[in-house]
Amino acid sequence: MANVLDIRRRIRSVRNTRQITKAMKMVSAAKLRRAQERALSARPYEQMLTNVLRSLVSRAEIYDPETGEPRHPLLARREQNKLLLIVVSGDKGLAGAFSTNINKAVLRFLESRADKQIDVVCVGRKGRDFLRRRLPVAQVSAGSAGPGAEEASGERAGAVQIVGEYVNVLGRISFAEAGELAGMVIDRYTKGEIDAVYVIYNEFKSVISQRLVVDEVLPIAEIGVTTITEAQEMTFEERKAVMEAADTAGVSPAAPDTSEIDRRAALFATAPVDYIYEQPADELFCSLLPKYVGIQILKALLESVAAEHAARMTAMDSATTNATKMIDSLTLAMNRARQAKITKEIIEIVSGAAAAG
Repeated sequence: MANVLDIRRRIRSVRNTRQITKAMKMVSAAKLRRAQERALSARPYEQMLTNVLRSLVSRAEIYDPETGEPRHPLLARREQNKLLLIVVSGDKGLAGAFSTNINKAVLRFLESRADKQIDVVCVGRKGRDFLRRRLPVAQVSAGSAGPGAEEASGERAGAVQIVGEYVNVLGRISFAEAGELAGMVIDRYTKGEIDAVYVIYNEFKSVISQRLVVDEVLPIAEIGVTTITEAQEMTFEERKAVMEAADTAGVSPAAPDTSEIDRRAALFATAPVDYIYEQPADELFCSLLPKYVGIQILKALLESVAAEHAARMTAMDSATTNATKMIDSLTLAMNRARQAKITKEIIEIVSGAAAAG
């Protein structure tokens, strides 16, 4: 059994660790509120853009009347032999199984499409580091995609390869950065270099309503309809842990009430009237469709950031709880060791007195 002094040092160390984890939980809770607000603030723009596009669909000839082929290349559907996969993970650790679940989903996706040619774009350091140990990296030209990004050029390094890396960008996401990534995706899809685009990320609705999804971004099947090809829901234990962490951190587990904002956004450009657009409907539809792809990618990035902060808050809450339990256990062990030491000293004193008498 360890002596009392060693146990006291261990208790002091665990208390210091508990202070750190508790502080990190509160920081993650504060960042979660801001990330949730940013994710929700993009919803009215997305809804309004979707309504305008739906309105234009009824007024523009988006399909050739003779051949039936779509006039815009983003609507073209072809056999999916060459795929682009965007993996949205985190830049930092200490978030429980957040990045691990994403990496497992990536491996499942690659295994299910082993006969395909897949290009991978990594958004986030954790996913990049994981995939770099398993996949070849295409020849890279640094700085071609803006700050924190690298894109590939040259010949293929394998059937599955990493062609782009975006690290340290999740802390300051803007529509311009998401549009930059979307521009690369749209350009490659338009040229026929890829046949479909998938995004793996954590869909965030509220603290207790989130799931890991595989979303097919391109080709666009229907305006305003998300094509989820795979989804992994939270377990009951995970929901319970998140609710406990949110309760102690002062974060509401339910989604904020945005029904009025959503209602006004849903009514935009949906009135049964004949709208007069300044540009021709066909031209306006073709110019807005890339922005629709950009807002879908922006939504994935914003929701993934919010989900990461929720996972880190939960992980730090569990670490704080475990540290408290360890302190209680060590305190009990220290009291037992101290009691054993006192008992031993009393026995020695009594034995010495008996021997002297």
